Amino acid sequence: MTQPQNDTVVTRTRSEKLLLLLSRNAALATFLTKLQANTWRLYPLASRRLANDDVFFLNFGYEEDPPMDLPLASSDEPNRHPIQLYHRTATQVDLTGKQVLEVSCGHGGGASYLSRTQQPASYTGLDINPTGIQFCRTRHNVPGLDFVQGNAESLPFAAQSFDVVINIEAGIHYLDFAGFLTEVARVLRPGGHFLYADLRDAEAVPAWEATLANAPLRLVSKRIINDEVVRGIHENPIWDQVPRLAPNIAFVRNIASGLTRKAGSWISRRFENGESSYQLFCFVKD
Repeated sequence: MTQPQNDTVVTRTRSEKLLLLLSRNAALATFLTKLQANTWRLYPLASRRLANDDVFFLNFGYEEDPPMDLPLASSDEPNRHPIQLYHRTATQVDLTGKQVLEVSCGHGGGASYLSRTQQPASYTGLDINPTGIQFCRTRHNVPGLDFVQGNAESLPFAAQSFDVVINIEAGIHYLDFAGFLTEVARVLRPGGHFLYADLRDAEAVPAWEATLANAPLRLVSKRIINDEVVRGIHENPIWDQVPRLAPNIAFVRNIASGLTRKAGSWISRRFENGESSYQLFCFVKD
């Protein structure tokens, strides 16, 4: 996905233009960055609002061209596109018989799916959101699957406890992303894998990639999956509920409407134009 050329016309809504103006003010940009990094504090509220809807996934989704046509149980079919992001990320290695940790497991849908289909010896889902962890424990009863409340930047596990660590669409919210990567390496056994999918605004990509390059892990593979994520957004019904979760403030709701799955939405255009980059990684601990 390339950056738009100089003669490319990018149409923005009034809310997007205001966000762009704010982001170009250094003090306000710092504030917005800190606000984005602390969005996890809003997750308990989102979990309470979504609890009765059995919303198991909070990621954008993923679809290939041609479609993946991943075989799914009928109960999983409504969540096909979020599941496909988990499947593509996690099956970069064989999980059979492995002890797996997912950091920032959200509402546990991915943990449940991978536990049921990839035959790990054990699967632990960790999240800082206590309301979300209670939701997971109530909704997902799968042998070998456990949920723990804890901080991604200070994992409550002994060194070399896991064969695989998974992290999907969450690292962008960590205040100490480098510290998180150090913790991942600490809890992985030698030869263990870190399977990671996440996004950054284009201007933040160099610093992101530099932090990853300095981590105590060796890069095995990476690729940009903007096109696949855009297709997933358009097919993922969870994003139609985002405006309902936003505070009843016109400006905030206008921004939230840009996260819906409709074609041409703000978030879709950012991936299509290269203003944001969504990448898929596989790392190994030597």
